[in-house]
Amino acid sequence: MSNFVKVANTADIPSGSRYWVELKEETVVIFSVNDHFYAIADLCTHDDGPLEDGELRDYEVMCPRHGARFDIRTGAALCLPATSPVPTYEVKVVGDDIYIKSPDEY
Repeated sequence: MSNFVKVANTADIPSGSRYWVELKEETVVIFSVNDHFYAIADLCTHDDGPLEDGELRDYEVMCPRHGARFDIRTGAALCLPATSPVPTYEVKVVGDDIYIKSPDEY
């Protein structure tokens, strides 16, 4: 797991919440939904705005600026004005520790 970085503990991100982390020059948001963790770049592909404060419904996060929605599992842009996917990061849970694949690995 040398290319994975520990970012949080499972207790830090209860189901339905999110956790923000800076990794080098990347800002990543980790979402907890139904006891699974998903990590995406904190970046709306429409205007580079942050997704961190966007409304989360099921597996969709909505950009608070213009309403673009993204699937946190795949990064897919689900509606205009965004047309490009948001970067996603592989997540592993080992015991109570949450790791994401280093952005340098992509």
